[in-house]
Amino acid sequence: MRKVAGPSLSDRVTLPVASSAGPADLVIDLTGAAPGRGVPVIGLDFGGHRRFVDGLAGMIASGTLPEVVALLDGVPVNRAAPMVENPLLVGRLASRVLAGSVWLLMQTVSRYFSGRLKPLDVPYPSVTTAPNLSRAYLPNLIGGLAARAGRKFTGQRVGHWQVGYRLIDGPGIAETGRMDGAPFAVVPDDGKRFYADPFVAEHKGRHFLFVEELPYATNKGVISAAELGPDGSFGPLHTVIEEPHHLSYPQILVEDGEIYMLPESSGGRELVLYRAVAFPDRWERHSVLLSDTNINDATLLIHGGRHWLIGTSRLPLGSSSDTMVIYSAPKLGGPWTPHPLNPIVIDRTSARPGGAIVRTGGRILLPVQNGTHSYGGGLGLMELIQLDDANVIWGPVGPIEPGSAWDRRGLHTLNRAGRLEVVDSTG
Repeated sequence: MRKVAGPSLSDRVTLPVASSAGPADLVIDLTGAAPGRGVPVIGLDFGGHRRFVDGLAGMIASGTLPEVVALLDGVPVNRAAPMVENPLLVGRLASRVLAGSVWLLMQTVSRYFSGRLKPLDVPYPSVTTAPNLSRAYLPNLIGGLAARAGRKFTGQRVGHWQVGYRLIDGPGIAETGRMDGAPFAVVPDDGKRFYADPFVAEHKGRHFLFVEELPYATNKGVISAAELGPDGSFGPLHTVIEEPHHLSYPQILVEDGEIYMLPESSGGRELVLYRAVAFPDRWERHSVLLSDTNINDATLLIHGGRHWLIGTSRLPLGSSSDTMVIYSAPKLGGPWTPHPLNPIVIDRTSARPGGAIVRTGGRILLPVQNGTHSYGGGLGLMELIQLDDANVIWGPVGPIEPGSAWDRRGLHTLNRAGRLEVVDSTG
């Protein structure tokens, strides 16, 4: 989880170009009315409208989620599904859609020059009349505020995250795709903080839990840990890593006999690898894997003789949960380089990791967050089909179905070590 500010508005975005001089090789038309120039033209369509403001009004009036399509000479060739955490705020909605559109342009131009674009095989909307933005927004705002008031009146607690854990034998959620079986116990809290992003480690026959702990008084995440006792419950959680900025997603790694942690630290504009000096309580900064970058929930995979980091990135005012990027290195310490196809995915349903890589039955699965309705609203499992320096192919997302083992709303993280399985959610 992450509750930190995004990158500075001074950040720069560079679109790849084929040459810096001479006649144009490609035209990017953001007006929908550029005259023909005898060269290919890339344009954008916002939910069936070529003008951004018309598309925004259409999304609000119809209650549909943002969908941006890239057109090559009028033919749909690429798409983005930006995530919007709070559609009641029209400024926030516009910012998220615009950021997703920039990512889409970057991806489309890059793939055009590498010969990877092809027509989309999905239905494409055709809309001719756009509603008035102000008239569309007012009923949406009133309805949304009424729904929020209703939740507060009924005492529904929103934004308080909790971690669940259980000991199981045999298949778990990653294998069954369902939240059934033995019930999860809840890691207790005092109401003055929440626990989220659970990761677990099995070490010398003992089980340990690592979480993001966020005290409401500071609104800054720290990494805390606890050991599973003989009675099957966790002892008190205590802080093991704290920085001036927010920390979360405490992924545990073991390599060459050393234990490492790779938490999210995008609030510090860096990705730092920590080494256990005395596991699980004492950690030291070992190396900075990525600097001057905003990468969220970077998840490690060793595959094809290389180390890979799969996470999300964000543009100023964009979402941190809808744009997947991948980095690779010959070893854990680096050097880390971005994949030539970045951004890989621009999709609120499958871009952001939600736990460590799962290997089962010869398959490689990545838990991915589904932000269709809300942040933390769901989790799925996405199979890796191909990953190398030339290409990245993911299979479709298999959703994790609800069940009686965890009756809280939504699902955000899934991890397991040995018999210990953990999840978290809010609601």
